[in-house]
Amino acid sequence: MARHPLERDLAYVLDETKDLWEDLRGQRLFLTGGTGFVGTWLVETFVWANRELNLGANVTVLSRNPERFRDKAPESACDRCVTLVQGSLSNFDLPFHEYPFVIHAATDQTPAPTRDEPGGTFDRELAGTRRVLELARHGKTRRLLFTSSGAVYGKQPPGIPRLPEDYLGAPETTDVHSGYGQAKRASEFLCTLYGQQYGFEPLIARLFAFAGPHLPLNLNFALGNFVRDALSGGPIRIAGDGTPRRSYLYAADLAIWLWTILLHGRASRPYNVGSDQEVSIGQLAQRVVATGAPGVRIEIAQSPKLGMPPARYVPSVDRAREELGLEVKVGLDEATRRMFEWHRARETQLNFP
Repeated sequence: MARHPLERDLAYVLDETKDLWEDLRGQRLFLTGGTGFVGTWLVETFVWANRELNLGANVTVLSRNPERFRDKAPESACDRCVTLVQGSLSNFDLPFHEYPFVIHAATDQTPAPTRDEPGGTFDRELAGTRRVLELARHGKTRRLLFTSSGAVYGKQPPGIPRLPEDYLGAPETTDVHSGYGQAKRASEFLCTLYGQQYGFEPLIARLFAFAGPHLPLNLNFALGNFVRDALSGGPIRIAGDGTPRRSYLYAADLAIWLWTILLHGRASRPYNVGSDQEVSIGQLAQRVVATGAPGVRIEIAQSPKLGMPPARYVPSVDRAREELGLEVKVGLDEATRRMFEWHRARETQLNFP
């Protein structure tokens, strides 16, 4: 019998990380953001490894909506190694357990600032990070992984095709739309400060763009939107001119990278997490059609402006490659094909229980 698409990916992640998991044998982890794209992949790969290797480890997953996680990953949610805790990131109750390993993967991209919350995303992100750091402080944490973002670099200059970790650019302090990037920068600082003060090792992963199962189809993710449009018969709609350039790391590779950084990364040394294989948004739409929806029409709303260099959001991953041996192994076309396969399998399960 053929494996379910996600089961194949979980087996792949374990095969690539088998030497890592011994460090987690018998250990307790705390994870925020369990219902998000990144957190779901971390929980599912943890449960798979814990079961296959008989690690005797367990993970406490903080979620504002545990039922949503149970809907997304019912088998993992029911595993006895998983404890779901309902709570807000900024004010959850500090538990009594010790947590040698903490992963702060939650993020709160709230709407634009309001009269009641002028700080918006910035305030919420920092409040959440502070709360997680307090947990690490009291929970005798040894290593804490913070999932930051490529947004900490600000706009990518035309002369830099791939952003390295030592690039000192930053979001404009007067850009009121840069709260997310500003908060991630400040959170990296707080993680480093708390780690030095209280004796744990902060690991920083700067995340870029991704592909794969669990990627939302109805949020501001171009690949997710294109797959959604293709699954519904099209057309695939591009709001801009299709020239911005992005890169996409497959979710299973993302999980491999994050577990490796948590357990083998150097403290207070940021690592870019993403692919360095770039495509334009227009090319991305074409590859979605070619991979999973032949014949679907593509509509591009705007024409490119002559002489205008394309915007980029592409990392250099040389540090992760050279220091941790990490590689982009699942290419974009295969990643997209697996997204279609997973969504169609889910649709079949829903229609034929």
